[in-house]
Amino acid sequence: MAYRREVTPSFGRAALGLLVTGALAAGLLAFPGSTPDAVALQPAVDPAADPTLAGFYAQQARWERCASRGPNVECASVRVPLDYANPSTRTLELALLRVPATGNARGSLIVNPGGPGAGGVGFAEYLGSVVDPDIRNAFHIVGFDPRGVAASAPVECLTGRQTTRWYRTDPTPDNRKERRTLWQRAGQISKGCLERDPQLARFVGTSNTVRDMDVLRNAVGDEDLNWFGFSYGTSLGALYAQEFPDRVGRMVLDGGVDPQLDAMEVSADQSKGFQRAVQRFAADCARKVRCVADTQTGVIRELNSILRKLDRRSLPTDGSRRLVQGEAITAVFFSMYSTSLWPTLRAGLTEAAEGDGTTLQLLAQLANDQTGPNEYGTNIASAFYAIGCWDYPATPNRSGLRAAAQNFARSAEVPELGRAMSWGNAPCSQWFAHSPTPPAAVSSTTTAPILIIGTTFDPATPYAWSQALAQQLPTSRLLTHRGDGHTAYGDTNLCIDDLTDRYLLTGALPQTGTTCTS
Repeated sequence: MAYRREVTPSFGRAALGLLVTGALAAGLLAFPGSTPDAVALQPAVDPAADPTLAGFYAQQARWERCASRGPNVECASVRVPLDYANPSTRTLELALLRVPATGNARGSLIVNPGGPGAGGVGFAEYLGSVVDPDIRNAFHIVGFDPRGVAASAPVECLTGRQTTRWYRTDPTPDNRKERRTLWQRAGQISKGCLERDPQLARFVGTSNTVRDMDVLRNAVGDEDLNWFGFSYGTSLGALYAQEFPDRVGRMVLDGGVDPQLDAMEVSADQSKGFQRAVQRFAADCARKVRCVADTQTGVIRELNSILRKLDRRSLPTDGSRRLVQGEAITAVFFSMYSTSLWPTLRAGLTEAAEGDGTTLQLLAQLANDQTGPNEYGTNIASAFYAIGCWDYPATPNRSGLRAAAQNFARSAEVPELGRAMSWGNAPCSQWFAHSPTPPAAVSSTTTAPILIIGTTFDPATPYAWSQALAQQLPTSRLLTHRGDGHTAYGDTNLCIDDLTDRYLLTGALPQTGTTCTS
């Protein structure tokens, strides 16, 4: 089997962690004096003036030539406290990468690709190579791997073999035995985090990353944070604007996440979003050569047939492992992130209908960053749950997820996708602990203009989330992309790119109600 990796044209490709590994969603270990995340979003004093944090805010990033990367990038690391309530204990090193500005830089543009669990180091290198020359001239493009992710104290909850087994677990259990198997394997993820590094596992939540962002802002030498966040990165940006309103510079939030929602509400909205996206894919497929059917209804019917058959029997591939239903579902979910993947999914479904699961399996491997039989390019399988399950209150127990699965599937064109969306929360239902800060609307007293971009048929961050986020941030303006795929900037829409670039360079927001159509 050849394991393939590639980057799709959309910058939002790197944000796939928000859903592909499952919908977001116990013996607590206590540490003396620790209150993880409880105070992280409400610092009692200006952190930069807090003497216990003075050493962290005194840092300046020391940029050096990167090992094993291109010649036009620089790397550095910044030290942050594991626990902001007890900063004199353990510290973490965060990995940074910078694409230096080609002109007289006005500062850094710190970027985040999404997730949770996606690293920003490689993303910044890629983004810096393709953004408009005017942006490259004006800003250093800086990416960082958030705590617990990739090169920044990576959290490890699963071995490679366990990761593969989890990805191949039946995500739509039909009987007691299948539900028991899924539940047991889901519970191993939480246990694995605690067994390998129980301290780290309790301090990788989003609120601590928001505090890290302010240390990074200072370390790169900026008075204000210039931020470009995709998908989950919009949560980071919005929470930063709430906690550090006087330090917001240019801020772009592409593919907004509504912070008011809990994990099951996120899953319910995403389930509807992916059903819409699959229907639009089916209509497009039916108009193309060598589609599995020549009508939208026919494509949906064949997709359902393929998924039902895979629930009973796997399909052969050109490798040693057969295609299982979980991989096929991942392939479908993943392909909705970008229309550039629709031709591959079209071919994969046609092949699967003919008895060959190779292409669908390759799509699943790409989605999961799988580089070998039990090898993965990043730790996103662990970090996605370690961060996401901590951030949200616990999701329902086994019977609750079963009821939600039935509800999600009831009105779905592709019921198996709806069932999988609910059962994907099983790890978070068994997580060892959760942030004491519940989901709530974000607010900010910043006077800085903020640009929010929402895509009308975005499956992973539905357009209504961007609308809600724009209502919660009073100085923001919503720029609408009428089109498909997850996030908009840097895909194929020059209207979105031009208006966003103008905002980054001048601070001028688009007119209210502006819509760009693909």
